[in-house]
Amino acid sequence: MSPALSFTIGGVRTEVVFSARVAFGGSSVTVFDSHTYGLFGAGAANPVTLPAGESSKSWASVQAVLEGCTARGMGRDGEIAGVGGGVVCDITAFAASLYMRGCGLTLVPTTLLAMVDAALGGKTGIDFLGYKNLVGTFYPASRIIIAAAAVQSLPEREYLSGLAEVIKTALIGDGELFALLSAERAAVMARETTVVEEMIRRSLVVKGRIVEEDPKESGIRAVLNLGHTFGHALETATGFTGWTHGEAVAWGIGRALAAGVRMGITDPGFAHQVESLLRAYGFRLQAPVRLEALLPGLRHDKKRRGGALKLVIPCGAGDVRIREAVEEDLAAVLTDGQA
Repeated sequence: MSPALSFTIGGVRTEVVFSARVAFGGSSVTVFDSHTYGLFGAGAANPVTLPAGESSKSWASVQAVLEGCTARGMGRDGEIAGVGGGVVCDITAFAASLYMRGCGLTLVPTTLLAMVDAALGGKTGIDFLGYKNLVGTFYPASRIIIAAAAVQSLPEREYLSGLAEVIKTALIGDGELFALLSAERAAVMARETTVVEEMIRRSLVVKGRIVEEDPKESGIRAVLNLGHTFGHALETATGFTGWTHGEAVAWGIGRALAAGVRMGITDPGFAHQVESLLRAYGFRLQAPVRLEALLPGLRHDKKRRGGALKLVIPCGAGDVRIREAVEEDLAAVLTDGQA
C-alpha cells in the first residue's frame, strides 16, 4: 500500500489516502452513479444516485445533488462525497463549490481515469450546449481516497480509457513511468496490483506538483491538457458517443505529435515511438470524422486566444511545450488524423 500524499492547491490542503477498499464514511451526502451505487452503495448515508455516463454532466445532475443536501438539512460544515468516475467527481465537486458557497468535499474515484486525473486538482464542470466542460469552477477536494483494487471491476475499455491519461502524464513529466508502460505492457494489461498502484502514485505526483504551482491554469498547468484540445473536439463532433474520453485523448496525443512534427519542434522518431506505444495498447490514431465536424469544438476551446489556439506539444521525453497554432495548422493535422 502506497503512503499518503499531500498537496496544497490554491490554499486548500488535499490529502490523498490509499485504501484497501472503497470507503467514504463520515459524509453527510454521498453521490453515486447507477453503476457505482450497485457496487459500493451499501450502507451509504443519504445517497444521491445519478444516471451513469457523460449525459449526466448537466445542470440537472448538479441540482439533484444540491436538492439532496437541502433535504438533508446539511450545513456549510457538512460534507459531500462523490464515489465514481470522472463524471461523478466533476459533478460532486461542482455542487460542493456551490452549496452554501462551499462545503466539505471528499472524492472516492473508482475508475483509473478518475484516480490519476479527474479527482485531483480542483477542476469541476459540466457540459453545456453540447460543449465539453464549458461551465465549472475550481474547488479542490480536502480528501481523496484511492482504492486501486477498484480497477479490477472495470470493463477493459474503461480501464484503457484511464491508461491514456497515464500515458499523457508520463509524457509530461515522468520518463520512468513512460519506460514502465513500454517495458511492462503485459503486467499493465493484467492489472497487476503493484503496477497499477505505481502508475497511480506516479501520475498523482506529477499532476500534484503542477497544480500546486498553478492552481487555476494561468500558466504551467495548461500542459495537463496534452491530447485534450483535439480530444474534446472529437468528443463534441461525435456527440460523446463511440469514443471514451481516454480514447479521444489518445487520438488527441497523436494529433499533437503530428502538429509538433509539422511545426518542426517534435522529433519524428520520438513521435513514432509514442504512436507505437499508443497502438500497442490498442488506441485508434485515426478517426472517421470530417474536418468540418471537428473545427467547431476547437473554436469553442477554453484555451483559445484571439485567432490562435494554444496547443500542448510533446517534443521529447519530459519535454512538453505550449505553442500557438492557427487554423491552417489545425486543419492539416486533423485531416491527417481522419480514417
